[in-house]
Amino acid sequence: MMSLGLETLAAPPAVLAADLPDVGLAQFGQDPWWVILLKAVLIFVVLVVLTLFNIWFERRVVARMQHRVGPNVHGPFGLLQSLADGVKLALKEDIIPTAADKVVFLLAPVISVVPAFVVWAVIPFGPEVNFFGHQTPLQLTDMPVAVLFMLAIASIGIYGIVLGGWSSGSTYSLLGGLRSSAQMISYEVAMGLALVAVFLYAGSMSTSEIVAAQDRLWFGLILLPSFVIYVISMVGETNRAPFDLPEAEGELVGGFHTEYSSLKFALFFLAEYINLATVSAIATTLFLGGWAAPWGIEQLWDGANSGYWPVLWFFGKVFCFIFLFVWLRGSLPRMRYDQFMALGWKVLIPVSLAWIVAVATIRVISLEGEINRTYLVAAIAVLLVLTVGLMFLGDRKDQDAPFEVSDEPHDAFAGGFPVPPMPAGGAVRGAAAPLTFATDRTTVTAAAEENHE
Repeated sequence: MMSLGLETLAAPPAVLAADLPDVGLAQFGQDPWWVILLKAVLIFVVLVVLTLFNIWFERRVVARMQHRVGPNVHGPFGLLQSLADGVKLALKEDIIPTAADKVVFLLAPVISVVPAFVVWAVIPFGPEVNFFGHQTPLQLTDMPVAVLFMLAIASIGIYGIVLGGWSSGSTYSLLGGLRSSAQMISYEVAMGLALVAVFLYAGSMSTSEIVAAQDRLWFGLILLPSFVIYVISMVGETNRAPFDLPEAEGELVGGFHTEYSSLKFALFFLAEYINLATVSAIATTLFLGGWAAPWGIEQLWDGANSGYWPVLWFFGKVFCFIFLFVWLRGSLPRMRYDQFMALGWKVLIPVSLAWIVAVATIRVISLEGEINRTYLVAAIAVLLVLTVGLMFLGDRKDQDAPFEVSDEPHDAFAGGFPVPPMPAGGAVRGAAAPLTFATDRTTVTAAAEENHE
């Protein structure tokens, strides 16, 4: 398997595409208006139903992990619990804070949820099929830069989060919006860099052509570092545990949507779960062969990749990623914000850049054929391991650095209010000495009044 992966990684695009069908983009844009409209409506309905199912699925899986029952009353196996929650949200009182910017406050949820639906316009669900008597691919549309289109549209949702936090007129909402936007932007960089290797290997940015390029071997196996970086980045991109820093209850209450209620809060909730499925669908399309049947099924069944069966394989892979999201939420504690940002900027992005250089080097040298590709890949793998090890070693040295304790006396009421002592038994790096509280309330009050004057 390793030798096959290395040879395939170094093979030029012409060799990889030799055994693939001529997909092309000419088959898109030829559908009549009613087929386009019906496809769009079906995508909308599927995403809404998928959101209701994902909410129920997450509750049941987490309950199972925590030895609880979970929803089991509304409908068979509690399947209608999500629908009941939606009705409850719709019937709740709709409150708009007095200090809020009402126009922006109302538009922010819409700005977040609309891009979540639009991204699915270029996701391939299956091959060309007979769609109510008309031959058409199971994909709304495609374009030469479809992956860039997905990244661009998905980034628009950040504006809804920032504007929602800013327009609420609340400090907690503002801080949550800023924290969420910084988090999403930071991990979008690593996510975009993880996809560059896929572009180099597939020779295209079209989603349908990327799926066709994985006919022999999935990119998730060949480009394993890119796949791992993307999976980590997509968890941070969706603000899910253990990266759910914008919703840290002990710090920012609910984050950017603290002041939202009723249907406006439901739209933010809908956008979050659709984005959960969106990043899973992108990972399936770019790394796991898209709608192609898993390895082994196609060899046993000739019709596995024809008709509407590929839709089953596609959503099966998507549900595997959704289960991964739920598993992480029920297993890992929330990270500190500084740790989270350091992981993105100091680990994921440098490793992504190094891996892009490695893939590009392999491709160029493989075309010229002047060096043994196996030794080259081994050397690059060792270089990547050393790079990651040096980065973690540097972070460890920073954490183990000794504190600089100052012996200078400290006035606890210098700012007009008591300041708690710093850790390590004193001030850190030139800060004040430990705080000693006065037992006499008169002394404390007099000191406060004196400093205030």
